[in-house]
Amino acid sequence: MPIYTGRGDQGQTDLRNMERVSKDSRRIEAYGTVDEVNALVGVVRPTGQDDIDEHLREIQNHLHIVQADFANPQPEEGDPRITEDHVDEIEAIVDEANEELDPLESFILPSGSEPGAKLHHARAVCRRAERRAVSFTAEEAGVNETAIVYLNRLSDALFTLARLVNKREGVREENPEY
Repeated sequence: MPIYTGRGDQGQTDLRNMERVSKDSRRIEAYGTVDEVNALVGVVRPTGQDDIDEHLREIQNHLHIVQADFANPQPEEGDPRITEDHVDEIEAIVDEANEELDPLESFILPSGSEPGAKLHHARAVCRRAERRAVSFTAEEAGVNETAIVYLNRLSDALFTLARLVNKREGVREENPEY
């Protein structure tokens, strides 16, 4: 399969059903931002912590499903879709990580060790992906809203994993000063 086809040279791209749309459509912006989150999660791996790396690998696979879901305006049986099971998996990651963490009592500065800071960055871009997804669902019917729930939970998971990595690496959390 060639890497370049020239089909996008005029500013359009194909959806999963081969419908041509502008590359600046809200749908493309949404799944493009999800792709950005996926790339940032990939930059973090490996963290050197096997359990966290396995969670991040699973998250990257989920993000590919979100992209396929958003790229498909007319899903059929068997097409990739984000489900409540994916949301449950992310919630389990958060719950597991929280067992090892001290309770969060105030805001923290998004910083820390290299993998911790990168996870905070991925979390911030995940929030943007969620905003883009909300925007595109406002103009198009039939979007899988569970994918938006997933992105919301994922940003919580990335935040929690950043805290966990920082704790394991002995980096103290800093609070903002007002």
